[in-house]
Amino acid sequence: QLVESGGGSVQAGGSLRLSCTASGFPYTRYCMGWFRQVPGKEREGVAYVTEVGTVRYASSVQGRFTASRDKAANTLDLQMNSLNVEDTAIYYCAAHDKAVCQLREDLFNDWGQGTQVTVAS
Repeated sequence: QLVESGGGSVQAGGSLRLSCTASGFPYTRYCMGWFRQVPGKEREGVAYVTEVGTVRYASSVQGRFTASRDKAANTLDLQMNSLNVEDTAIYYCAAHDKAVCQLREDLFNDWGQGTQVTVAS
């Protein structure tokens, strides 16, 4: 089970930190990622962290967002800085245990319920 927290409302230029807590079984060998979705649009990948801690970002958030993982605590965080209105979305935590770790929605089979992030201009 994956549970997100930390969403909310912020002014443009501000920051938010999202957290995802995994439970039910050890996610230490899993690929974990963050996705986001605006109602009426397709879900898009934000960042992923591999089993060994390698992080990759979507170009739209590169340099502004930082994903980090604590394997001992089974958590995945997303620090979001310099937020803009286009970052408004529901953010989802996701995980899978396939060999390939990429920012592809079809690879991920475990999903959280999502947390709303709203950035006001």
